[in-house]
Amino acid sequence: MIPLILIVALIAGIISIGMALYFRKLVLKEDPGNERMVEVSGYIEKGAKTYIKIQYKVLAIFVAVLFVVILLFLPSELTGGALPLAVGDLNWEQAMAYAIGALGSMVAGYLGMYVGVKANTRAAQGCTVGTKKGFDIAFFGGSVMGLAVVGVALIGVSIIIWVFQTPIVVLGFSFGASSIALFMKCGGGIYTKTADVGADLVGKAEYNLPEDDPRNPATIADNVGDNVGDIAGMGSDLFDSYVASIVAAMLLAAALVIGDAQGYFVVYPLVICGVGLIASLIGIFLIKWKGSEDPGKSLNLGTYLATVIFAGLGAIFSLLMTIGLDPIYISKVWSNYWAVLLGLASGLVIGFTSDYFTRDDKKPTRNMAYAAQEGDAVVILSGFAYGLISVVPPAIGIVIAMFLAYILDGVFGVAMAAVGMLAIVGTIVSNDAYGPIVDNARSIAEQGELGDEIIRTADRLDSAGNTAKAITKGFAIGAANLTVLALLFSYTEEAGITLAGINLLDIRVLIGAFIGVVVPALFSALLVLAVQRNAAKMVDEIRRQFEENPKILKGEEAADFSRTIDIATKGSLKELILPSIISIVIPIVVGILFGVAGLGAFLAGAILSGFVFAVFMSNAGGAWDNAKKWIEDGNLGGKGTDTHKAAITGDTVGDPFKDTAGPSINTLLVVMSLTASIFMGLLLLFNGGAGLFVL
Repeated sequence: MIPLILIVALIAGIISIGMALYFRKLVLKEDPGNERMVEVSGYIEKGAKTYIKIQYKVLAIFVAVLFVVILLFLPSELTGGALPLAVGDLNWEQAMAYAIGALGSMVAGYLGMYVGVKANTRAAQGCTVGTKKGFDIAFFGGSVMGLAVVGVALIGVSIIIWVFQTPIVVLGFSFGASSIALFMKCGGGIYTKTADVGADLVGKAEYNLPEDDPRNPATIADNVGDNVGDIAGMGSDLFDSYVASIVAAMLLAAALVIGDAQGYFVVYPLVICGVGLIASLIGIFLIKWKGSEDPGKSLNLGTYLATVIFAGLGAIFSLLMTIGLDPIYISKVWSNYWAVLLGLASGLVIGFTSDYFTRDDKKPTRNMAYAAQEGDAVVILSGFAYGLISVVPPAIGIVIAMFLAYILDGVFGVAMAAVGMLAIVGTIVSNDAYGPIVDNARSIAEQGELGDEIIRTADRLDSAGNTAKAITKGFAIGAANLTVLALLFSYTEEAGITLAGINLLDIRVLIGAFIGVVVPALFSALLVLAVQRNAAKMVDEIRRQFEENPKILKGEEAADFSRTIDIATKGSLKELILPSIISIVIPIVVGILFGVAGLGAFLAGAILSGFVFAVFMSNAGGAWDNAKKWIEDGNLGGKGTDTHKAAITGDTVGDPFKDTAGPSINTLLVVMSLTASIFMGLLLLFNGGAGLFVL
């Protein structure tokens, strides 16, 4: 029986949606600026809405197909695990939960993107008043995304667990959120880097145009990409990890806790996330109240405040959970409370480690900038090496968190550490969505001719946004890896195997692990090649416009923005299909051929290699980007020098690393883990789960 304290999460989710709508109202009432600014913002909004509209049509087909597959071909938990043979046996529970999860992810992504494209020009105009005004508008715009993500997640999971009384149905909700997140993150990442790479290679490297120069035909497409990739895409990514972490902990509680207290531990992850949301809301208001003229300091202050408030509120609600419980269960509650704090602390460490390896005032990025003096090849080698080194500290952090959480309460403790890492995700997503808003604001300030002083103010906001995005990516990678480890534990419990029972000397297990190690590499390659192919088309189009119409470069005629937006839109939607399909098909095929133990080894191999690829690509790409920007600030000769051109090469390589392939691996790992669990009933039909290749 699910205890009434679940209502904490439901109420927190409803408040979150209400506050998101309130912040939307606050942002929209601000001054959008002059006519030119409104015009540019309109181009960005139109491009983003066009892309999302086409993408959602594709997603509707994808969701409908998977809905039918789950409904007709997956055994239902509530009919004894048999294949559906009659209408009454159809798997309505998980099919409906899947559709709701998919819809929730799409709604959260759209709401955040909609406010993002409205907030950009208003943040630019706010900079004419002062840094704090511009910051407040951008941050509240980003908060809409953060609060929408968490609110939709908590409302959806709370209602489903309340209605069906079993977390196995919530698994369908998580699978829906994850499958949509994969499309959003991959598609948005390909879109934004297609435009960004094309704009840099031609506009900067060949024609020495400034960043966001309105003469560059790819400028608007690049701004659109910030919204569909970094707001809608990253929001869906963290929505996916957030829900998956809750589901993994709930499944483990249902499997491991016996007796009357089971219901309390099933909802404990939800209660903790509800408390984290309350802490995030308080933190957001405190940023408004205590904010400073330093945007970076304000963002970090919000994170620290939310962390401290969450620790205090978490203790209070954990105490409430213990009322009436047996002493043995009271001890278990407190063990998991400490595991939650451990996960949160390790998430902050991982995030700020990413910050160290990507900030332009730190040694790694500075050394990469100096390496650019030696040429293109050397700056690539330097970034590659520092990217690999940056894998080590987060790995140590996750190992320590996992080890200590396991000591506290076994695999359930590890799952709760993953929940803790994402407990203040409302703050994390708000900080992340702030980044692309101020990036767009800086572009609109330049195109709206607000003057050098206002552009410098917007640059300060943008610089803080770049740092916030680096921290968020590190946070997301760490959270995704702890989450998929928890999902792996819940998978083995559901499959009736133990991790110790996954014997690497068994050839089927070894093959599964080997395939798992390879999949993140294949997935990354497909996404990088997608950017390369589409960027080549973008480069050709920009060159064509400049050559056929010299008046564009003179500023006498406007570039054809619609053509570059069309290239980015069609190319990204076409290219995301194959990576999305393999994330679902390969785990099922591995499970059918090599059994549930082979699939468990497959997941373990993918998690380990995926972590390395994700951290390496995200941090190397961020450092290359900031090394270039540091040079553009007038260091080492500044813009137009050979050093600058070498740094542009590094940034061009790093763009698909940090904004396309790297972050998308997080979603890949979650989708594959959830696929393994939700298709478990089907896999058990093949020789009792031993697979077709029985030796």
